[in-house]
Amino acid sequence: MSAGSPRNPQRFSNLVARWCGLALFLALWETSTRLGWFSSTYLSPPSVVFQALVSLLWRGELGRHFLISLRRVLIGLSLSVVVGVTFGLFIGYFKTVERYLDLLFQAFRQMSAFALFPVFILLFGLGELSKALIIFWASLWPVLLNTCDGVKHIDKVLIQSAQSMGASRTFIFGRIILPAVAPEIFTGIRLGGSYCVMAVVAAEMIGASSGLGYLIMYSQETFNIAEMYAGIISLAILGMGLNFVLRTAGNFFSAWKEE
Repeated sequence: MSAGSPRNPQRFSNLVARWCGLALFLALWETSTRLGWFSSTYLSPPSVVFQALVSLLWRGELGRHFLISLRRVLIGLSLSVVVGVTFGLFIGYFKTVERYLDLLFQAFRQMSAFALFPVFILLFGLGELSKALIIFWASLWPVLLNTCDGVKHIDKVLIQSAQSMGASRTFIFGRIILPAVAPEIFTGIRLGGSYCVMAVVAAEMIGASSGLGYLIMYSQETFNIAEMYAGIISLAILGMGLNFVLRTAGNFFSAWKEE
């Protein structure tokens, strides 16, 4: 028997438990609306929501809105990763810079992306730029601050040992600092990804004519409640899919730490 085989029954049990929990929730939702515990006018049964989901897919509307929201999320998250990781590594490595900027960044972190949305609209209008920037702002701070904290907590003995053996700064940065801080970077990116999904909804509910946020708002305004819930479920699928991809990438680049 292989060393990893004892984990398989536990993993299967966890998977079954998760799906049973979801199935129980859907059954309770369906039953409560069918028995009249909740008005189906405001809470469509899962079976009706599924029909609306299939209808939206068949008409091509759901795929279009889904891909538009995904594109906006990826643009904003990519910008936040590039800027956040770059500045986080720099600020974490140079303590003097960190002392001067820490309070400023902590203040910026507390500024809600939703509260700043009117500012972005005033400065950049209702186009794609303002949407990308608000998503970027929402996801930037967990990436930047997690990266900065990761660099600050690297074992100094490793760096000093490499320096004593004549290692260059490029070698230290690429072979010691980056691998050591990778888990913290991907933790920040995963947090940033969840913030991106929340921010894209707000961005698409105001001044947009496409995307899942627009679909949800338009369905609510036209009182097409089943399609509204279909849009909400699609948004949840987008967030879960993005989280799965980021978690897989994080596990790949942090495999050395598990070993």
